[in-house]
Amino acid sequence: MKILVANIGSTSFKYRLFDMDGTAVRVLAQGGVERVTDHGSAIRQSLDTLVSEGHLDAVDALDAVGFKTVLGKNLSGCVPADDRALKALDDFKEIAPAHNPPYAASIRYFRETFPSIRLVALFETAFYQWVPKASKVYALPKAWRDLGIERQGFHGASHKYVAERSAELMGREDVAERVRNLYLRGPGEWEGEPLRVVSCHLGGSSSITGMHSGVAMSNSFGLSPQAGIPQNNRVGDLDSAALPYAMEKLGLPLAEAVRQMNKEGGLLGISGVSNDLRDIKAAASEGHADAQLALDVFVDNIRQYVGGYMFKMGGMEALVFTAGIGEHNPDIRAAVCAGLEGFGLKIDPAKNDGLHSEGSIHTEDSNIQVWVIPANEELVIARETKRLLERSD
Repeated sequence: MKILVANIGSTSFKYRLFDMDGTAVRVLAQGGVERVTDHGSAIRQSLDTLVSEGHLDAVDALDAVGFKTVLGKNLSGCVPADDRALKALDDFKEIAPAHNPPYAASIRYFRETFPSIRLVALFETAFYQWVPKASKVYALPKAWRDLGIERQGFHGASHKYVAERSAELMGREDVAERVRNLYLRGPGEWEGEPLRVVSCHLGGSSSITGMHSGVAMSNSFGLSPQAGIPQNNRVGDLDSAALPYAMEKLGLPLAEAVRQMNKEGGLLGISGVSNDLRDIKAAASEGHADAQLALDVFVDNIRQYVGGYMFKMGGMEALVFTAGIGEHNPDIRAAVCAGLEGFGLKIDPAKNDGLHSEGSIHTEDSNIQVWVIPANEELVIARETKRLLERSD
């Protein structure tokens, strides 16, 4: 089965082509188009490349396309990318304006141009379907809550991969099997030994998730990816009183205030240097005070969420770092783990400093394991797309 996984941004179309033969998985090709103004043209260009390079005999040789859709109103999970999915994307386009419209446009292009190809949407919120209600609900009037305003949770494919892979690495096949079948069977009742993992997806966009025996308990994002720890240029958590106060004092219209929070906040807003952590670290090493402050705020927010989830779950067997920053910044990992020996968490500096791929960085006598697991969202989407189609057949 040949499955194309589509990762679509406001000005980009990225893809990875998988050959899913039984339990064997091969990546046949990957690529994409940047500075996209018309997603239909970008899709056509990418598909033509796959055919011309021999990865596909024809576009219709694709069995399915799996979309990493972000947020749908009153819809989550792994579902057919049909009229219901399109309506869910359209109804929440104001909440995810950079993602929902291009995903909806791309799905419509495939449906109209290649009607024989099956389309699947795996919403980023899917992993959070079973989060306890108390961890989702905002303290808002009912009329607001009826609009669907609640904590949604994102980076679901990334955290789901961490849940499965960390269980495998720790010898917990019972938990790994539960995660593999989560979208097919639901979590059910858990009677085995607990496996409490906190997953830190740290990149241009970052989030923290607490997972109890493979099931998400909460995520640092909120209704949108605007909340949580500071992002590259998005503000993260913010007191609701700050917005009207800044608008009044700075004479900002709402649209401009929202733009500044999404484009000029986060690590860029604090450092004044860049939204790229590499540039911020370089500036901090040269004595730039605001750049160092940005790093300190980033680490402090991560630690706050990690500690909160450890407390919520009643313990933590493993802490995992994933995504670009998590995989390639030993200093950030060390700062997050600093001073936690009293909780039984000890990292080996030599192992940590040299690791930029999958592996452990805890000491042999650490009561809490610490792992680095490279992100693999596309694999999750391909697997879930295949499972949905096989179930439908």
